[in-house]
Amino acid sequence: MSKNNTFAILASLGLTVGLSAGGLWLLKLTAPDLLPSLFGQSPKGLSGTSRSTGTFKVLGDTFSGYSTFRSDGFKDTLNEPGIRLDYADEFDQSKRAQALGNGKADFIVTTLDQFLKQKPKGKIVGLIDRTVGADAVVLNTRQFPQLKSLLNLTEIVKAGKPKQYSIVFAGDTPSEYLALVLDAKFEAFNLADFRIIKVADASQAWQLMQDAQENIAIAILWEPFVSQARKQGHTVVLSSQDAPNTIVDVLVASDAVIQSQPEKISALLATYYRRIEANISNAAPLQEQIAQDGDLSATDAATVLKGINFFTALEAQAWLKQGTLKQRMTSTAAVLVLSGKLPQVPNNPDQLYNAQFITQAAENSKALVDIVREDNPELAKKLEGKTPSTITQPSTADIESAPNIGNLKVRGEVKFAVGAADLTSTGQQTLDKMSQEIAEFNPDTVAVRVIGHTSKTGSASFNQALSQQRAQAVVQYLKQLGIKQQIRAEGKGFSEPLPGILPSDVQNQRTEIRLVRVS
Repeated sequence: MSKNNTFAILASLGLTVGLSAGGLWLLKLTAPDLLPSLFGQSPKGLSGTSRSTGTFKVLGDTFSGYSTFRSDGFKDTLNEPGIRLDYADEFDQSKRAQALGNGKADFIVTTLDQFLKQKPKGKIVGLIDRTVGADAVVLNTRQFPQLKSLLNLTEIVKAGKPKQYSIVFAGDTPSEYLALVLDAKFEAFNLADFRIIKVADASQAWQLMQDAQENIAIAILWEPFVSQARKQGHTVVLSSQDAPNTIVDVLVASDAVIQSQPEKISALLATYYRRIEANISNAAPLQEQIAQDGDLSATDAATVLKGINFFTALEAQAWLKQGTLKQRMTSTAAVLVLSGKLPQVPNNPDQLYNAQFITQAAENSKALVDIVREDNPELAKKLEGKTPSTITQPSTADIESAPNIGNLKVRGEVKFAVGAADLTSTGQQTLDKMSQEIAEFNPDTVAVRVIGHTSKTGSASFNQALSQQRAQAVVQYLKQLGIKQQIRAEGKGFSEPLPGILPSDVQNQRTEIRLVRVS
């Protein structure tokens, strides 16, 4: 089948893949009273619960992953199922959630962590995207040359005055959530050690990072500023590519719309995912929309787009129906609980989303995949949301020399029998939890070094062998638990006692779970 024939099939299934003659998608304003709403007003029929059937108000923000909802072309295709969409920005996440409950919005687009934190009166009905590199933790290596991993934070924090160094990020955004993830998961990172600077946008965070007077050690940025920081010699220590399911954007429908217009929700999702699948076949319209929305160059827009992985209908359905979303909600809620942003992990997270509305979209996608698969298997895999790994597996030497990210917090004790390398039941329970933490990270970009240490009791040779054997025992146990990351054992004996601790102290008997970057 030729490329032209493939696009003909896409078009026959309602997938609009071309540009208009003017280069932009056009919205046919068939209803004049819609125009004022584009300027922040609420004309009759679009305020509160008085909107007519199929007329929806969606609240979000300027994030590039939401560009489809702002697209005139997408709004135009919604005319076919009889839907009119009014998209508006509301940067205050709390107000966005409140609008869903008081009838001022029918849908909101938001991140999973904000959904759990704000508790809007609605349910998740669709998944939009995951960022895979568009958000990142950047160390200010230019100002502090020794700062090349999270392990180095301890050195500069202890050497300076309390809160002498700053961390900057856009508040109430995925950047702030990444800061909470670092605080919850990594040993050397403690938010309380830093002066926290919250700004409105990543561009401001990037500007402040370049001001030496601000003494900023860490900035959490998003594209295109992540790439700019990397080019200037800063260290991108952890990105959403390394933890690809950390930042997930979702579509939330109000309880009122779920009850009154379920068929329109299904139609909206079917049309939305058709549009996404068209963008998978031809990304140019979406890239142009992102450039237009963010006032970006074509190059920067391409960089942004590369850092976002959009859900297809089949992938979203699998997440909703096979428990992946439930698992992500539990993991995300745990971070929020540890950071004091949420009182407890929801008891029944599966009651916070509804999988029924995506059925029509998934059936459409399956029909498309079945048609395309024979002649274009690569496109078919993309439409299914499958992205096979192309990363070469690292060798032991590669892992040992790879740049450090940081040590994961070990909750509990990795205990062994006295003078032996046999894990106790307590040690196994601790590693059971650790395996879940490790599973959060991308095996294509992150590997694990298990480093064993002993106290200074007995000969150096005995302790070196014992630390290696214990580290190896941890590696074998984690492998049995099914972790996908490449993992290597390393014994240090008693050569690296803890700072300020006597070499013979039992506290030196410890196991480090260190993440390193291998991509």
